[in-house]
Amino acid sequence: MIPAFSRSFPLGKELNVTALRSCLFSTTKLFIMASATMMMSGLVPSTAFAQKTVAAKPPVSPEMLAVHSKAKRPVATTPATTPATTSGTGASTGFNSEQGFGSTARQSPGPGCDLFPAPASTGAAVGLSYFGPPPSTVNPSLVGPVQLLNSGKVDASNGTITLPLYKGAVKGKTVWYILTDVSDQGIANELGLNFSAKLGFAENAARTGTIDGNGNIVFDKGTVDFSPQRNIVPGPTGQEFPPKSFTPGEVGDKDYSPFVTITNAGNVVYNAPMIAYNVDASEIDFPNGNVDYSKVHDAVAAIDTVNMTVTLNLVNGFSFGRPVWYISMDASIPLAAAIEHNTYAPLMASLLLGHDDSAFSPIERIFIATNGPEAGSCNNPLRQGLSADLADGFRPNNVLGGIPTIALDYSPAWDANLYEWTQDAINNGYRGQLREEFQILTFVQDGLLTGPAGAPFGSSGFSINCPIVQRLD
Repeated sequence: MIPAFSRSFPLGKELNVTALRSCLFSTTKLFIMASATMMMSGLVPSTAFAQKTVAAKPPVSPEMLAVHSKAKRPVATTPATTPATTSGTGASTGFNSEQGFGSTARQSPGPGCDLFPAPASTGAAVGLSYFGPPPSTVNPSLVGPVQLLNSGKVDASNGTITLPLYKGAVKGKTVWYILTDVSDQGIANELGLNFSAKLGFAENAARTGTIDGNGNIVFDKGTVDFSPQRNIVPGPTGQEFPPKSFTPGEVGDKDYSPFVTITNAGNVVYNAPMIAYNVDASEIDFPNGNVDYSKVHDAVAAIDTVNMTVTLNLVNGFSFGRPVWYISMDASIPLAAAIEHNTYAPLMASLLLGHDDSAFSPIERIFIATNGPEAGSCNNPLRQGLSADLADGFRPNNVLGGIPTIALDYSPAWDANLYEWTQDAINNGYRGQLREEFQILTFVQDGLLTGPAGAPFGSSGFSINCPIVQRLD
């Protein structure tokens, strides 16, 4: 384990991969996606069906749903003008210490950073107009784009999403926040949020709050200081990760987590990341961009306190081979928060890690390369990993586990599983871009990948709050 992670949870030894486990869990997810029968459940150990157990929690009553419905807002629309994403104050000349998000999902100069799929007509003998709707319009689990977070509009040209902005309170101070995920299916459908049954088991890492008469949350505790200047000094060329030093751009107090349990409406758990704290609307009104990142979250591209919307930059990734977009909002350790341009949320460290796919687990795994291909930067279609991120300032193309439409075990609380290519694998030319969970686990089993610095592969002891937004194909 690298020193920066040593103050977090230890690596989970139970996550060492065997051929049997890989087969069982691969089969399990396929069974669940196919609406497995009781006969199938008799062929696979009951613990492998944790997703089914999680999804079976009872829904809230109609009376409680009515309380949550007060939080419904009109679907947010994208700004009329493309937001400028540079900071109005305090910006550095170097991308690794720049305040704000840095490069967006569609601002990259090459195939190693822009994962947006080519149109189906590419290489065909007919034009795009010949092609009918993608299969995903009939069944969202089939091939084709699917927006998953539906409370706002995705701008595919710029790689952003515009969401409703909420104005709540904590101990009399104003809290500006968004809603992305919830632990109840009915509420998710009503508000256009992601459903995550696993969030119901994140209460030990959640604040508590109540929904007021206007549908806003009054939080019991937890604040964020948005004034620090994000800074990272990469390691030497070719080994940029781990960085020499790092400072996150926003820091929560010991009681801050984006997760909140609503105590006056069925103990439902929301993912409600904070966007700004203890500022007036006039101080953070940047509808055309040029945001002051000393006052708002680094993922913000624009914020409109008149129309109560916020535009957030999206991050590229993969889930089971398919390119996806997500938002990166919070992390449980400062290093991850600095790299991810997000908020250090200490209370998230209470999440139970290392037990993905087990009963009552609040997390899903995210797989992050430390030393993936980086030569050629964004021109390299195989580019991936944290060293590449710290070398060129573009995102690392992480691999997510289950997301809605692909699996039932989605959680926005991602348990980081860092992996490192072995020197033998590199010497033999095997290193490349990985896009799928069980491909990674198989390479671990085959000895091509390990944990950081040759440690056993498994949970790296920290988590990241990354709500899924869209599957790109």
